[in-house]
This record gives sequence, C-alpha cells and structure tokens, in this order.
Amino acid sequence: MFLGFFYFLRSRQINVSLNEWMTLMEALQKGLGESSLTRFYHLCRSLCIKSEAHFDRFDQCFAEYFKGIEASEESIDKVLDWLRRSPLEQELDPEELARLRAMDLDTLREEFEKRLAEQDEQHDGGNYWIGTGGTSPFGHGGVHPSGIRIGGPGRRGTAMQVATKRRFQNLRHDRILDVRQIATALRQLRRLTRDGREEELDIDETVDATARNVGDLEIVFRPPRKNTVKLLLLMDVGGSMTPHTRLSELLFSAAHAASHFKAFKHYYFHNCPYEKLYTDISQRKGVSTLEVLQNLDRKWYTVIVGDAAMSPYELTSSGGSIDFFHYNEEPGIRWLQRIRERFPRSVWINPDPPRYWGVTQSTIMIQDIFEMHPFTLDGLGDAISYLRKQKV
Repeated sequence: MFLGFFYFLRSRQINVSLNEWMTLMEALQKGLGESSLTRFYHLCRSLCIKSEAHFDRFDQCFAEYFKGIEASEESIDKVLDWLRRSPLEQELDPEELARLRAMDLDTLREEFEKRLAEQDEQHDGGNYWIGTGGTSPFGHGGVHPSGIRIGGPGRRGTAMQVATKRRFQNLRHDRILDVRQIATALRQLRRLTRDGREEELDIDETVDATARNVGDLEIVFRPPRKNTVKLLLLMDVGGSMTPHTRLSELLFSAAHAASHFKAFKHYYFHNCPYEKLYTDISQRKGVSTLEVLQNLDRKWYTVIVGDAAMSPYELTSSGGSIDFFHYNEEPGIRWLQRIRERFPRSVWINPDPPRYWGVTQSTIMIQDIFEMHPFTLDGLGDAISYLRKQKV
C-alpha cells in the first residue's frame, strides 16, 4: 500500500534501494509501525535514508505525500490536546499588566508546576489555569507580557520560557543562489603573511643584493605567502530565526565552501550560547563551550549570526533559558562576555533591520558587548572591515 511513496521518493532523488524498502515492509508487517503515521515516519527515515544530509529533503517529501492525513497518537498528552484550540484573545488592563510584569522567573516556574499538578480539565479564555486565549501566564494563544508558552506557535514573542519539545534544523551547506556575493565579501578577510622556511626565490631582493655585491650573484630566498585566517561561525537557529533560515544558509554555504581560510569551524545555538554549542542541533549533539574557548586561540575571527531577540531573563538570570527543561547555571550574558574576551576579532550579524534594534532590551544589551551589523551585503562588508581593524 506504500509502493506509491517508494516511487515518489525515488522521483525526488532520494535513492531508496529495493532491499531497504523490503526491510521497511518487513518491519511494518511485524507491527513496528504501530498503526501510527508518526511511527511510520521515524521507521521509514531510519531504514531508508542513508545520510542525515537528506533528512530535510525526506521531511519535505513525507509532508507533501501524506498531506491531509491525520496521525492518531494515543499517547498525546491531555494538556497539549486542550491547547490545540484557541478562542478569542483578551486584552489586559494597565493595572493587571503591571501586576503580571512583577512576577519573576522563579515564581513563574513554581506557579506553573503547582497548577500543572492541580489542573484536571480544559480551560480556555481564563486568567489562571493552563489554557488557550485569555490572560493566564501559562498556555498559548492569549495575551501575557512574560509567561510560559506550552504548545502552539509563538505569536507575540513575549514568552520567558517554552515548555515543549523543541525541534530545530541544522543549516544546509549546499545553497548556490546568491552565495557568490557573500563568498566575495568573506574573501576580504583573507590575510596573506610570510611564514615558515625560506624556500621561495625573492627576485627583487636578489637583484638588490647582487647590485650591492658589485655584480657578484647573491640569491635571496623568502618564506612563501600563506593564508592565516581562521573563521569561527556561531549561528542562532529556530524560533524567531526561522524566517531568516535561507539567509543564514547562504552565509553558511559560502563559508563552508570557501577555500581561502586556513581553518573553519561552525556551531549552532538557540537564542543565546550557554555551556554547550551544538554541532548537530537537531540531534542535540554538541561540545562544551569552555572546550571551544580553550582549544581555539585568540587569532580566530568570530562571526555570530542571530536576531538577538529574547527575554532579558535569558541574559541576566541563571535558569533563564527559553527552554523550560534546560537549567543554565550561569546567565547567558556571561557566556557572551567570555566569547568576546577570548576572540577580540568578533562581530554580531543581525538579520533584523536596524530600526528594531533599539526596541528589544536583549538586543540593546548584546550591542554593549559586540559590534552589531545588519545582514545585508553592505552590512557584511562593514562587519568584515571592522574585523580586519581589530588587534589581537
């Protein structure tokens, strides 16, 4: 019954072999799919997709082929099921708004866990329980200056934390359109210096030395010119950066394909780097941020890409991470300061227009640490000029 999907995948250049497909059919026959579209998705991807580089294309094919088919999951959490519907929003009066703003992060987390334990039915449009709409600090689809969002999409960008499983995608490195322009800008970083053994003939110096030696030939050698630029790229992905994914991928593609860097490393983070930087954020695989700072010397050029838009608590508070289930021992701003101190040649590239930078408190705070430039060709050029002027 899934034979059409097999041919559909092959028509989209995902080369699933017949042997892999028969293994999938055998797994389904043994009940490993559990009559669930979600289970079938994971089963099919694990058996038929040979490289993680094809995950994104597989996701697109799966969504297109099975569009309109609803998956029935018996284990879906009841609270998330309640939160699927969003009634009309309510607005807060100034007095109530001031009272809610006074609730700090620790109080908010305590109240959330308390109500989660007490609540036993659906609530919509209220101001206390976990629900949709309304003015409660917990749920989604409503109005609150600094609550915890549970399920549903972000709308106003005011949540202090998000209590849900967050799925992020790594950036693709095979973007072609417009990559050349960015690659040209990045090439300005290249610095050629002479280092190493004197093994290259210096014609000008040879002529001068011979002339000074009254015609007796004196050959002068010099070290060859080598590119000494090492680039570290840190990229914010997911959340409010999702609309900027293509732009980030263009920069990543250009840097990934560049041959004019002596060394190139890249890592992902979400909103703010903490104690871990991700090599594969979709699988939550990464390395210690301290390890990165210790292993790379001060000569590395560092480019950070992100909109710098987050709750100020993420920068100023321990445990202030946007992820409800992740507790950061140190405030985010301390990690940003460490990065800046370790890499004097560092700059922040922001895809949001500069007119918004003075509105968000977190963006203002980050500008006090890093030089910030817009993610345009002119902005990228200015950022590179700034990096070249920094002394180590």
